[in-house]
Formats: sequence, C-alpha cells, structure tokens
Amino acid sequence: MFAAENGLKGDPRLQAISEAIRVVPHFPKPGIMFQDITTLLLDHKTFKHVVDIFVDRYRDMDISVVAGVEARGFMFGPSIALAIGAKFVPLRKPRKLPGEVISEAYELEYGTDCLEMHVGAVQPGERALVIDDLIATGGTLSAAIRLLGTVQA
Repeated sequence: MFAAENGLKGDPRLQAISEAIRVVPHFPKPGIMFQDITTLLLDHKTFKHVVDIFVDRYRDMDISVVAGVEARGFMFGPSIALAIGAKFVPLRKPRKLPGEVISEAYELEYGTDCLEMHVGAVQPGERALVIDDLIATGGTLSAAIRLLGTVQA
C-alpha cells in the first residue's frame, strides 16, 4: 500500500531494505517476530535508501520537528531532520532526560512503558514527524502523538 501510494512501487530500494532487515523469532518473548534493523545499519547504501525515502516524502511539507522514539528512532531521526531542515526531539524512556519533562504512558504488545520529552522542546503550532522503526500495536506511536499534542495551545 505505502509503495503504490507514494510512487515507490517497483522501487529496488524497497527490496534492498526488506532484505536487510533480519527477523528474529520469539524475541523478546515467545510469539514475537522481532524485526531487527541493526543488520540494515551495517549496509550504508541501504541505510541511505531509508533516509532518502523519508526525505523525499517530507522535504516540502513544512515539518519543523522530527521526533525520534527511543531508541531506533534515534538512528534515523537526526539524519532525516538535518536533511529537511528540522530540529530533532528525542522521545525517551522514563528518567533518561535531565530537567523538566512531560510524559505519556502506553501499552506494548508485551507490557507497558512511557515516553518523555523535555518541556519546551516543541512549541504550539509546530508540525512534527514521528520516527520509529516499526508499528506493532500502534501503542508507542499513539503515545508519541499524544505527547507531542500536549504542547498545542
């Protein structure tokens, strides 16, 4: 669906990206098919393909904030932010950021967690792009959106 809707159908970069991601069965617990992107990061050309696809899509959309979800969003988010001229805001696990933070709890497919962001990192009216490595249940993405939405005036 994404490929066809975004003019990427048949794009060889997608095949290279798909082949570079290792699937680890039953990690971190039985029944989970973990998508390991660390193998993708070993190939600089494929890593660049990922960043380029995001940059091509979001370059002209007036994005002022790229919010990366810990920890894999930190691998792609800063490169995308630099390329589109946006700031990078890390969304961290609890007690990882110094200073005043706002937080949002969420459920995972195998537990619960929380994201935190520095107070003042995002201003009302800024357009944000959230970067993470995958969507399983959507809980993390929903929490990130709610967290970013708390700064709206």
